[in-house]
Amino acid sequence: MDHAPTIPVTVSIHRVVSPEHVPEVTRWVQDGVNLANRWDGFLGSGWVRAAEGSSDWFMLYRFADEARLDAWERSEERGTWLARGAGLVEERRIERRTGIEGWFDEPVRSDDAVPAPPRWKQATSIWLGFFPVNLLFTWLSTQFVPGWADLPLVLRVLVSTLVLTPVMAYWVLPWVTRRLHGWLHAR
Repeated sequence: MDHAPTIPVTVSIHRVVSPEHVPEVTRWVQDGVNLANRWDGFLGSGWVRAAEGSSDWFMLYRFADEARLDAWERSEERGTWLARGAGLVEERRIERRTGIEGWFDEPVRSDDAVPAPPRWKQATSIWLGFFPVNLLFTWLSTQFVPGWADLPLVLRVLVSTLVLTPVMAYWVLPWVTRRLHGWLHAR
């Protein structure tokens, strides 16, 4: 039987809560945690306020893999729970984190916890993603941006890093780390 490696997925949510709704939101969040605890693949959650008296709340929850997270997020139970929170919170940002971000998390305490790969494997993975993307960007900019080569080096590097950093962080590195998962975590 083929056992493809699964990559845990963490969802990070920034919500704003009005001070007058704190007791209701606290109960609502705990109800959501209790509901998710019964869901297959749920690995845990947490929530904190930015500071005492702050209206910014940060919530995290984690599932064992993308498929079970998707099932939870599409579930009727979650939809009903979210509808109960309408008007209590304002969502500012939601992010899914997989790939390289997980390397810096503490391992999940279980028999099958996967430790972070050695730094040399992390560096190799980053280079494998960065080299072709940087090469393509450099070629495209020199071919299609008039006067690119005449710009000061600092400006060219500034522009390329501003463009390539989000490309690497959101698309390339998660894609590379999913494909190299077996090698990254081989003993």
